[in-house]
Order: sequence, then C-alpha cells, then structure tokens
Amino acid sequence: MTFTAQILTLYPEMFPGPLGVSLAGRALEEGRWACEPIQIRDFAEDRHRSVDDTPAGGGAGMVLRADVLGRAVDHALERAPDAPLIAMTPRGAPLTQARVRAIASGPGVSILCGRFEGFDERLFDARPIEEISIGDYVLSGGEIGAFTLLDACIRLLPGVMGAASSGEEESFEDGLLEYPHYTRPQIWEGRTIPEVLRSGDHAKIAAWRKRQAETITRSRRPDLWERHRGGPDQSPSGARRETKKD
Repeated sequence: MTFTAQILTLYPEMFPGPLGVSLAGRALEEGRWACEPIQIRDFAEDRHRSVDDTPAGGGAGMVLRADVLGRAVDHALERAPDAPLIAMTPRGAPLTQARVRAIASGPGVSILCGRFEGFDERLFDARPIEEISIGDYVLSGGEIGAFTLLDACIRLLPGVMGAASSGEEESFEDGLLEYPHYTRPQIWEGRTIPEVLRSGDHAKIAAWRKRQAETITRSRRPDLWERHRGGPDQSPSGARRETKKD
C-alpha cells in the first residue's frame, strides 16, 4: 500500500518541493509514497475562479470561502475516505511525534493549506477536519506546515530510513530530547570525544546516553521532562517502551 498525500492548496506548484530530494525524494521515486496536489481554485464556480471574500462583520484581509473549500474537501474525501483530513492552522493542536506516527501508519493524509485570514468557520462545523499547528507563530500559508507534517511522516514509512531502528533513539521517541553525538576526528580544536564513548563498554555507553538525554531535557524542555517523569509505559511518540524483566 502506497502512502498517499493529497495537498489542497492555492499553490500546487510548490509540491513536492523539498520533499522531492533526499530521503523523501528517493522514497517518492521508489513509490513508497505519492504526492497529489489539488488546486483549490478548480472548485470555484465563477469565471474569475474566486476562492475568498471580505470578512463578515468587517476587518482586514480576506477569508477563504466555505462553499469553494467544501467542494474541494469533498473531492479529497471521495478519493481518500480513510485518510485523515487535516487543516494546518495556528489554532490547531500542536503536532506531536505520536500523531505523526499514527498518521504514518495509515493509508495517507489529506492536508488543507490556508491562506489570507484563514477559513470560513462553517467549514469546520460541516466537515470532519482535524486542525494541527506546527508552532506558536504565523506563516504566510499552510504549505510550510504541510511540508513539516509530511516530512515527519515519510521518514517513518517502511524502507525509507536505512535501518528500522534508525529513529528509535531520536528526540521525542522516548519522551526525551536526544543525547549528544560525536564522530571523528577524536580531537578537534582541543575538544575530545568523551572517553566513555571510546571505551567499547556498551552498557556504560547506554547509561551515559540516558543520563545525557535526561539532563538536556530537564534543562532545555522542563515541560517534556515533567511529562516524561509522570508518563505511562507508552512514550509520547506512540512507540511502546519495553519493560525489562529480571
């Protein structure tokens, strides 16, 4: 089954964009995922292909029309009824590794990219749309958020990363930020790779990495640290922690 990404946008020429190179690009060439942009203007019914209008009640900017978007969304839902339909919006729920992992495990995703002042609210009342945000800031449109979401999903698809275990110890996979990495040369500008990493003692290395991850998370992301300390056996990424038995 090919993971299929439908992107509803006013700028379909932006895709695949950066997703056409590196890991995602190679996976696209290999058919591990499919990129299917949908031009929202194709669902406008006037000769000017209008997709927006002035805000009801007054105010600056323009608002994307519910009738045009409704037709576009219905088209996407008809083509991929089992894929989640997501709108990239600043007011959406924060994107997490757990949500990424859940999406990547399915048949694909349909992503609605906003522009201008956003969407007519009635669209969310009438259609099963999940709102997701990639951060507490405002972008010119949802396309950059779509790139972020898709890149996070594509790298988890089977066969995309070189080894199945490549992503298991990355940031957020166990509720912690990742430990530091080092490589050759052994000494650079007077700075040496920590001795424990050169010891060959895998148990000591694992313990050192765990302590480093905990220290970094505690100091840089106290919110993650508190969640990690009180978290259940399932990590925030959706990957289940293994329980060691004596």
